[in-house]
Amino acid sequence: MTLDTAPPRHEVAASAAEGPLGNAHSQLRSAVATLGLDDGIHRMLAQPRREITVQVPLRRDDGSVEVLTGHRVQHNFARGPAKGGIRYSPAVTLDEVRALAMWMTWKCSLVDVPYGGAKGGITIDPRHYSRDELERVTRRYTTEILPIIGPERDIPAPDIGTDEQTMAWMMDTYSVSVGHTAPGVVTGKPVSVGGSLGRSSATSQGVVHIALAALAHLGIARAGATAAVQGFGKVGAGAALILAEAGVEVLAVSDQYGAVHHPDGLDVRALDQHVAATGSVVGFSGAESFPPEQLLGLDVDLLVPAAVEGVRNEHNAGPVQAKVIVEGANGPTTGAADEILSANGVLVVPDILANAGGVIVSYFEWVQGNQSYWWTEGEVNHRLEQRMLMAWNDLLETQCRTRLTLREAATVTAVEKVAHAHQVRGIYP
Repeated sequence: MTLDTAPPRHEVAASAAEGPLGNAHSQLRSAVATLGLDDGIHRMLAQPRREITVQVPLRRDDGSVEVLTGHRVQHNFARGPAKGGIRYSPAVTLDEVRALAMWMTWKCSLVDVPYGGAKGGITIDPRHYSRDELERVTRRYTTEILPIIGPERDIPAPDIGTDEQTMAWMMDTYSVSVGHTAPGVVTGKPVSVGGSLGRSSATSQGVVHIALAALAHLGIARAGATAAVQGFGKVGAGAALILAEAGVEVLAVSDQYGAVHHPDGLDVRALDQHVAATGSVVGFSGAESFPPEQLLGLDVDLLVPAAVEGVRNEHNAGPVQAKVIVEGANGPTTGAADEILSANGVLVVPDILANAGGVIVSYFEWVQGNQSYWWTEGEVNHRLEQRMLMAWNDLLETQCRTRLTLREAATVTAVEKVAHAHQVRGIYP
């Protein structure tokens, strides 16, 4: 196990040259310049406060031993304990986790949740491991990062490749280690062990609240509006279902295996059942298959990218015909793509607002756990909608005042709050 402080500045600059981390640093540099912050504050905001890389030995079901690599990055603590998901994916890298942790800091700040940003992950494809193997991986990884997590330190949550069962294993492992049940160490866990009603659908609910508000802002009625959703996992599938229930016609969806389309709108409920039975949108009888890369260029009112980072770049941003893009995924748009979309008049609602529903309800779960008092699902959903729409209205006001893009306005707002927290707290000693 290695426990390191943040890398020197020249190492950050080198690692940030490409990919999600480069995109995150570019957004921060722009916000720092707009705000006129000094170099010292910039350096504090650009580098993680703490990061840990661990080796995770796993005894497979056949008795063989495999060694996996895990990370946990805590980007910032200025506004509260660190908060962020745990990702199980073969694409997990330390730089990706660093970028996601930084975006979590801005997300929490923007929606006024008293957390800093964190992120974690293991380089593993969970589809190739049994339930027992995933439990062993989770418990060993939790044990390895245990010195830096806790209800008042760093609170993990589910992300790609993990779910409420993963969080239950993490909570139990931590609780056994400290000698008492500690439900506040994670969020997104089952209701039966202290989770919150409404948490599993919170990110999707938040995406739809913002999508409908953005359509209304452009004068597009939800009834009969058209949409395409890239990614049919937890966030994308939930968003597609809720959009359809709201009267939006979801014409196309895609996943990592393929894409399906119907010119009159998909039966999203039937598609969801098909995916539950087969594991993919491919082969759905109620639609036609088409190349997934064509989804971004469909003539729709709303595009919801809900897959992974960097899927929209300078090579595919030009053909986008959607009037509004609401980012369900973290970092799906590169800086070059942002410039193209802005020049083409496409309204892009950034990830740090659009998919903040998950962290908002995670905060609600944490609060409920600390109080040992639980809200109804209706109360949770109402509070979520209030938070999301308040942040949306504040963002529109900032954009109107500054003439920045929505992403620039959101990042500037978030960075300013975190920078102010640093300045008020000062530097010790």
